[in-house]
Amino acid sequence: MTKDFIELKGKQAGPTSVILVGVHGDEKCGLLAIKKILPRLKIEEGLVLIGVGNPLAAQRNKRYIQADLNRMFKPAKSILASDKKSYEYKRAQVLKRYLKQADFLLDLHSSASRKSKPFIICQANARKIIQYLPVGLVVSGFDQKEPGGTDYYMNKIGKVGICVECGYTKDKKSTLLAEKSILNFLKAAGNIENNLTAGNKKIYFKIFQLYRNKTDNFVLKKQFADFEKINAGQIIGVDGSRQIKAKKSGLILFAHNRSQAGREAFLLLEQK
Repeated sequence: MTKDFIELKGKQAGPTSVILVGVHGDEKCGLLAIKKILPRLKIEEGLVLIGVGNPLAAQRNKRYIQADLNRMFKPAKSILASDKKSYEYKRAQVLKRYLKQADFLLDLHSSASRKSKPFIICQANARKIIQYLPVGLVVSGFDQKEPGGTDYYMNKIGKVGICVECGYTKDKKSTLLAEKSILNFLKAAGNIENNLTAGNKKIYFKIFQLYRNKTDNFVLKKQFADFEKINAGQIIGVDGSRQIKAKKSGLILFAHNRSQAGREAFLLLEQK
């Protein structure tokens, strides 16, 4: 074990895979899944590195300490000077050292919303891996519209980055899904014997709009469920005194009230 990561080596040469949990410290499904799986996890080929992305936030059960770690993997010139002083920016530099070693990354997340649905975030380069993952919804376009995550960094350096959103944090199903995702990911990557057939049918979506609120008072028209259908012209929320409407029909994702300008208020998707 290194200071930051658990290292599991197979007897045979093979790929290097990284599993990250707790990039957001209050998203516990990945942490719980690793604790359950680790005693019986036997790596046959290559190297598997397992780490807690934001250990300090995980200890305090907070999303982050000073800045969102999952936005700290952009080029330095794209990161605010104030964020470069944060614990999370420093932590990202440590994590990059491990990501650079890897061929594949699985980053596990969950949601504070009871209405959330499990889905995969990845680009086309991950399709050979995600066909074995136990999640049917797949979203691309984060690298273009909302860059800065661990998967974005992997894609940028020519590797494969996959994020799995496992559903509602306090639902035991999110932990079970995280466990299955870890095992299937390692099989698909080639670290353990792959006795799987391709998983459930995938439905692919792409982000066509990210809305950042312009004022310190963005209020949603209602609480939207992830992947809820939105019609063109439908009011999503009110930003200060201005109504914000959907430019075209699609599905909504990660919709939040915001009390600080410039935050990610919602995403709109279209089926590919």
